[in-house]
Amino acid sequence: MIFSGNPPRGLALQATLAIIVGALALAPFLFSGSKPLNVAASICIFAVLVASYDLLLGYAGIVSFAHTMFFGIGAYGAAIALYGMGASWLAILVGVVSGVALAALLALAIGLFSLRVQTIFFAMVTLAVASAFAVLASQLSWLTGGEDGRSFSVPAVLRPGFKLLQQGPFGIEINGRTLSYYLVFFSAAVLFLVMLRIVESPFGRVLQAIRENPFRAEALGYRIVFHRTIAVVLGAVFAALAGALNALWLKYNGPDTSLSFAIMLDILVMVVIGGMGTLYGSVVGAVVFVLAQNYLQSLMGVAFRALNEAGLTFVAGFFNPDRWLLWLGVMFILSVYFFPTGIVGKLRAEAKQ
Repeated sequence: MIFSGNPPRGLALQATLAIIVGALALAPFLFSGSKPLNVAASICIFAVLVASYDLLLGYAGIVSFAHTMFFGIGAYGAAIALYGMGASWLAILVGVVSGVALAALLALAIGLFSLRVQTIFFAMVTLAVASAFAVLASQLSWLTGGEDGRSFSVPAVLRPGFKLLQQGPFGIEINGRTLSYYLVFFSAAVLFLVMLRIVESPFGRVLQAIRENPFRAEALGYRIVFHRTIAVVLGAVFAALAGALNALWLKYNGPDTSLSFAIMLDILVMVVIGGMGTLYGSVVGAVVFVLAQNYLQSLMGVAFRALNEAGLTFVAGFFNPDRWLLWLGVMFILSVYFFPTGIVGKLRAEAKQ
């Protein structure tokens, strides 16, 4: 309430978000092994990335295909600085600031020169720019590492070998990996709260007015290109910060981890699943998609073996783990059919009844 003035409405939505935040906050102590912690960190990072895109698509009505470019710029900024300057906090600061500054400048240039055209043409312009940047990043191997990317070291306190407490809460050791996770978690939480404040500010209300009826908003005296350009710049800044967090967590960055067009498609899917124009939907969408991406194949494998043992070979064929992408697509289609306004939109509608 302090940060946004618009807390999640409805008991179901509040309970869902409380469970998600609680599970993410206690992930190092609730789940053992490296995979659950990787999944939790991915959820935090993608929640910020998807929220930054929802700021454009859901609140300003801007369709952009360059969001992964800004994500990659932030990731490459941190990776190149840590690779060239060594594992220090100064290198992280220089990398993050450089990446965010470059992302903001590119977003400003794209906004000023392209937002005057119609929506579909702007989308095509951003797609062309993002494709050109991906090719450039792959070819500048002396700087970016090319297709192999850049591996780098982080400050000692963030390395798995660093031991802070041998016996922490619940008897779990607090090491550098735990500290890295909480760096990601708390950074993502702060960035998300800042975006909440933005969309609920007068600026955010103007963006929504422009989305609903740009001609009326312009007649009321609002400068549409100015507000849309600022929205693009803000989205790029938050996407670059999410990219820097991703690079710090992975201790690596390459074209496939930050510039792939598949990531752009994943962002779109998460926005639709969670609910456009809600921002809370970015958290829910990231949780649903990342969990499905990491565990759906394993769950299908369990069902496949159980059905085979029961003699239901024909039925088991539908649950072959190799077909997990097919079922992921089916889940997306069903979510759009039953939740056209997204999960958060559906929960909010039920709360009003």
